[in-house]
Amino acid sequence: MPEYLAPGVFVEEVSFRQRSIEGVSTSTTGFIGPTRFGPIFGEPPLLTSFGDFERIYGGIDQLDHVDLNDRTTNYLAQAVRAYFEEGGRRLYVARSWNAFQDPYPPTQESPAQLVNNRWSDGHGRWSSASTTPSDAVFDLLARYPGAAGNLTVSFRFQLGENSLDTTNPMAPVLRGIGNFDTVWASGGSAPATGAAYWAERFFDENLGRESFRLRQDDPGQPPTGELLLDQVQSVQRLTVNVLVGPLGRFSDEQGWEDLTFHPDHPRSLFNVFAPPPTSRSTELFVPLIFGSEAGNGATLADSMLAQESLLEGESPPDSTVFDNLTNGAVGDEARTFRIRLAGGNDGNQPEPIDYEGDDGGADGLKSGLNAFEDIEEISITATPGASFDFSVVGGTDYHDPVMRLLISHCERMRYRVAVLDSVNGQTPGEIQQLRGTIDSTRAALYYPWIRVLDPFTSTEIHLPPSGFVTGIYARTDVTRGVHKAPANEVVRLATGFELLLNRAQQEVLNPRGINCLRFFEGRGFRVWGARTASSDPEWKYLNVRRYFAFLERSIEIGTQWAVFEPNGPVLWSNVQRTVEDFLFNEWQSNRLLGLKPDEAFFVRCDRSTMSQNDIDNGRLICLVGVAPLRPAEFVIFRIGQKTADSR
Repeated sequence: MPEYLAPGVFVEEVSFRQRSIEGVSTSTTGFIGPTRFGPIFGEPPLLTSFGDFERIYGGIDQLDHVDLNDRTTNYLAQAVRAYFEEGGRRLYVARSWNAFQDPYPPTQESPAQLVNNRWSDGHGRWSSASTTPSDAVFDLLARYPGAAGNLTVSFRFQLGENSLDTTNPMAPVLRGIGNFDTVWASGGSAPATGAAYWAERFFDENLGRESFRLRQDDPGQPPTGELLLDQVQSVQRLTVNVLVGPLGRFSDEQGWEDLTFHPDHPRSLFNVFAPPPTSRSTELFVPLIFGSEAGNGATLADSMLAQESLLEGESPPDSTVFDNLTNGAVGDEARTFRIRLAGGNDGNQPEPIDYEGDDGGADGLKSGLNAFEDIEEISITATPGASFDFSVVGGTDYHDPVMRLLISHCERMRYRVAVLDSVNGQTPGEIQQLRGTIDSTRAALYYPWIRVLDPFTSTEIHLPPSGFVTGIYARTDVTRGVHKAPANEVVRLATGFELLLNRAQQEVLNPRGINCLRFFEGRGFRVWGARTASSDPEWKYLNVRRYFAFLERSIEIGTQWAVFEPNGPVLWSNVQRTVEDFLFNEWQSNRLLGLKPDEAFFVRCDRSTMSQNDIDNGRLICLVGVAPLRPAEFVIFRIGQKTADSR
């Protein structure tokens, strides 16, 4: 209560409105599975398009697991594409990774090993020591493991105009050159054909002002053999443009321009492609790590300019290109070379522990399903591709343990549902056996697999339903609302199903909680089921389960203001009216059953819901009941004959 201690006029702001509850999002989805590139640890990035996935996770190309006998379809990438094509908008992806030899990152004590032209940690690599032995070796490393990390990297050197202003021959000045810039100096005490130096700002006592000197030794030491500006005739800024990629077949190369060489320069190769990223965006969108033993920009520039590495099938560069640089020519392409990283691989087939992930430990970097626990807005989860029968390519079937990990995750997180895939090639009898092993109100099982045209191979392939179905969930939530069952919806990308089910077969599968995908002549390929994988009849329908999760989560977030308020009739009344207003709006939007609000819901928060013991222990108990709308799963018309005179 305000204090009034001195006479005067006091103006205070008060609220006469009831607090409101805002409905939470229900369409944000989380996928987990193997990809060709991308982060393994840390918070999964939010994707809003398939292009985002390609830039971070390496595209839709097939996976080449070391322990399998054949390449396999990139099911997670295909599911991401299907998700966005079917109407999904927000997606988190957690990558599951299983190194083929050493499950731990390489260290000085346990470095990565090269086995059969593959690095055991999965990272693509390249080193100048393999082509041109030099004291200034520089190395390139793919930031993440994966076959997509075998990147093509192009370096294009550029020379600027002469920056040496000799208007006053006794006190020349450098224009447009900064501290630690790498330059190409020629004439005077420098070689006539030019040489690389790095520019250092210093106070020239002879001139009584700041000036530059050109060095070729390491900083932090007394300069030796440096050149002053009056000892050279031309100074040109030397930079390099870097082009990396692409990560995926349908993605573009990434480019960085006007980079320099000195480690202390903010735009140096060391800083732009730094091992420890300066930000999360740098970590996600800069796929390359640059390292070198060079202590200054001049030494590194000399080492890079000496490279003659070629990609297979390319012609040697024109000898005049290097001559142009040494002669101090100005041009957009004074020297170019390209290399390709090698040894990157997709590791082994992920195991259940890779899907479960790391709990963070001392560094707090989680992975797998554990990383999803910190993202509260996720409402739908799936593991596309985990149900593939890997035994046909020499792998192991981990479908059952991965499925149970996903269900356990959703049960623990409460406000999520798991979209489960059938195993490819299953018969109706086999899918019934699978359904008989699970019982959860927060899981839905879909059958069979969907046939689509693969944009990578231009052939038809079968994909697990979860990518398509989760997109349909999101589409239905946005266009109709979470109260609407995500069924009788067209699967847009489908060209067929692995098995065309008929009504008789679905009459067996539907009562068991197996959601079927069916083809109807003239109506296309549709999702034709909306049940949970539960034996509890109260939670039989998927939309009821998801709608209650929506209500519970919305009320939980929208009433946080009540915590630590005085627990008395005023607070009880405020909480009751807040929840009633929210549910009244839901009823007006035709999301609850009943002709009147009293038939659709009730809210009680008074002495009838709390005992004195509850109040003494700081508990406020509000009882809420709602009448949800269940889907018209069976539409029945009864038609009979009548006579003309009957009433």
